[in-house]
Amino acid sequence: QVQLVESGGGLVQPGGSLRLSCAASGFTFSSYHMSWYRQAPGKEREFVAAVSLGGSTNYGDSVKGRFTISRDNAKNMVYLQMNSLKPEDTAVYYCKARRWSSEYWGQGTQVTVSS
Repeated sequence: QVQLVESGGGLVQPGGSLRLSCAASGFTFSSYHMSWYRQAPGKEREFVAAVSLGGSTNYGDSVKGRFTISRDNAKNMVYLQMNSLKPEDTAVYYCKARRWSSEYWGQGTQVTVSS
């Protein structure tokens, strides 16, 4: 049974940091590209960051220089370090695994940036 379980969300003040984690199980994690997306209320789901199975990374324009994605194949984990958070980063953050036509999503974790 494939599972992606996000954690680490919460309430943080502007300028603060959070680290999101995504625990994967039920598939060969090291063979999948991993990414983070987010969706704010009333908006479409937005690409945040991705890390390929080879370790290459890329980021959405709105988070470049502030967020860092990483993966640990030994632990079947993917992380999103978020620094210098802004109110506009408020959203539900989702973890996604993709390989060819196979795609899996987690249930999401809420991040709220507010003073």
